[in-house]
Amino acid sequence: MRMLSLCYHAVSKRWSAPLSVTPEALESQLSLIRARGYRSATFTDAVHSGDRKTVCITFDDAFRSVHELAFPILHKLGFTGTVFVPTGFAGSEEPLAWPGIDNWRNGPFEDELMPMSLEEMRRLLDAGWELGSHTVTHPRLTALPDAMLAQELGDSKRDCEALFGVECTSLAYPYGDHDARVIAATERAGYRAAGTLPGPLHPATALRWPRVGIYHSDDTLRFRVKVSPVVAAIRGAAPVRRLEAAVR
Repeated sequence: MRMLSLCYHAVSKRWSAPLSVTPEALESQLSLIRARGYRSATFTDAVHSGDRKTVCITFDDAFRSVHELAFPILHKLGFTGTVFVPTGFAGSEEPLAWPGIDNWRNGPFEDELMPMSLEEMRRLLDAGWELGSHTVTHPRLTALPDAMLAQELGDSKRDCEALFGVECTSLAYPYGDHDARVIAATERAGYRAAGTLPGPLHPATALRWPRVGIYHSDDTLRFRVKVSPVVAAIRGAAPVRRLEAAVR
């Protein structure tokens, strides 16, 4: 049984955005993982532990709903998680905003875009969760010139450490977007683990660690397929990659 790394975003009872899952779906999915004998670990620990019966449950973007809805579910199941924080929005009372979620602003679901408060993130940290970087402004890193790339990676790491008082060792590439130049810059910035999303097949390394994206359309059967040993090993089929590229 290989180590399993899951990537979620928002959790909502009413929001049908592709990057959102319902609390019921989240609990059902993670209950299945627990029934298979997995134990949870934070992302950095899981990447470096080598324990094949480990699941790391990650949440990109630090939506407030992760604290409000996902945190109680994981606590009930005896799991911890990792939240990747875009630090330019950390603790803000303004909705998250970048290409891919901007279309939900100024509408009935705008409140679903609210980020966690600093107090809420510290509560997760106190409960054994990991807080990692998701850059400062959530850009496509491969499109940035070298200086801006270094700034996004370095400033977000320093922001996390200043805000939460612990070393920031992990990163999730926004949109899963990365290449050899981005990986080299990530290493120079001092990260020990970095998460991707499905794309071209490649060997897993600490700074290019594949995660399985879980989305609103993932019913029980689809989830079982995604986390099956064979599919997890190859990080999903092409249709799954196209869906994830469209929503993350």
